[in-house]
Amino acid sequence: MRLPKVRRPRLPRTRAGRRRLVQAVMAGCVLALLPSTWLYVTTEGRLRNPADAPRTAVAVVFGAGLWDGEPSPYLAHRLDAAAQLYREGRIKVVLVTGDNSRKDYDEPDAMRAYLTRHGVPDTRIVSDYAGFDTWDSCVRARKIFGVDRAVLISQGFHIRRAVALCEAAGITSYGVGVTDRHDVTWYYGGARELFAAGKAALDVAFRPDPRFLGPKEPGVTNALASAH
Repeated sequence: MRLPKVRRPRLPRTRAGRRRLVQAVMAGCVLALLPSTWLYVTTEGRLRNPADAPRTAVAVVFGAGLWDGEPSPYLAHRLDAAAQLYREGRIKVVLVTGDNSRKDYDEPDAMRAYLTRHGVPDTRIVSDYAGFDTWDSCVRARKIFGVDRAVLISQGFHIRRAVALCEAAGITSYGVGVTDRHDVTWYYGGARELFAAGKAALDVAFRPDPRFLGPKEPGVTNALASAH
């Protein structure tokens, strides 16, 4: 069976046609980069490193996958940063937010177990089991757990989006970007952010409800009360 021939697209033959093509390509590139530019502009002055993170009652750690039930290396580095901030007295409570959409996959409990092994008391950890994406985590942190100010902990390629979305959700946010070696996963994450930035802009524009909202929970309030 002979396969049909695929015709190559023809370039415009006239100079004016080629100029319009170049202009269209340039316009497409500009539009594609607008969301990323918006993230950089809106988060200016909001990024910190663990050494100069502001003293804030709550830190939010976003899920980043499990390997055989344990935090992935990237997630472990986020949790290490949270444990360090706790030991230094810069935070009092850690809100771990991640995916628990099925019984055999529980990011928040794995994150909690890791933190307790690294010196954070169980009473100072609060779990959000419906943090299915960054926007859901930010909205739920504000509406369900009552967080209005927080240090956010994630990798550098994700932290600006996290800060922008949590700010849009009503949380005064400071981002702590965790440093990782630039391996394949890091470059994949950076490339993925170009597309995720577009979704973030749409989330801010339309402000959809999280996949699961539910009733308010006193976990953060109770954990802060126990810290006094």
